[in-house]
Amino acid sequence: MSTDPVPHVHSPPSAPPALALRGLVKQFDDTVAVAGLSLDVPVGSFFGLVGPNGAGKTTTLSLSTGLLRPDAGTAFVLGHDVWSDPVTAKRLLGVLPDGLALFDRLTGTQLLEYIGRLHQLERQLAQQRAAELLDVLDLSDAGDTLVVDYSAGMMKKIGLACALIHGPRILVLDEPFESVDPVSATTIRSILRSFAASGGTVVLSSHVMALVEQLCDQVAIIADGQVLASGALNDIRGDGSLEERFVGLVGGQRDLGDGLAWLRTFAD
Repeated sequence: MSTDPVPHVHSPPSAPPALALRGLVKQFDDTVAVAGLSLDVPVGSFFGLVGPNGAGKTTTLSLSTGLLRPDAGTAFVLGHDVWSDPVTAKRLLGVLPDGLALFDRLTGTQLLEYIGRLHQLERQLAQQRAAELLDVLDLSDAGDTLVVDYSAGMMKKIGLACALIHGPRILVLDEPFESVDPVSATTIRSILRSFAASGGTVVLSSHVMALVEQLCDQVAIIADGQVLASGALNDIRGDGSLEERFVGLVGGQRDLGDGLAWLRTFAD
């Protein structure tokens, strides 16, 4: 990966939002995943990022948190440039990326304590927070189990616990409810709502419009690596549903007509 300086555009706002994305560009071979995307996420908001498959959501979140280096543009975390001041910026973030790679030869307890220590928590505090998170996320019985043996849903929950353990100011979560059972999903929603209500900022991506409408007060719709609409949920969806607004902006709804007629023909 190139270590050349990232060309920056614009300056961080004087009263910085939680996340300020400025002219982000990312291309993979001939595919432009993010095309000059700019977006502000207000402090204390519960922000939903929605878009069709391949819209650039995961790439945008990765660029926003320093997991991918942009070809152009930059991201600010509470006014701190992710690329010129990465240590300060990343201390403020709790990140649950897509396809999270964990130290899966550790037990759940060991993993959380290790992540806590990486964030410079004192050992006793890291142990205390690890125990609390395992309990709340219904993973206490799996605390001594190697993470490699966790189910997909358990893996998602331990990944969320890793994002929370250091007490970040901003949570950036890519599909946090994927593979999670309904009971655990209810607990996670409660944790995230409490976090936002206390002044934290939550940014999540999801394909489930009903979930975004239920949780988020701000939303951005992206397609082809660009923002099509962004703002307060009620302003974006208007008099209809978020799904209707989404389909209207993104397009692509197919009329089957006589297609797949064989699926509607059943023999006795």
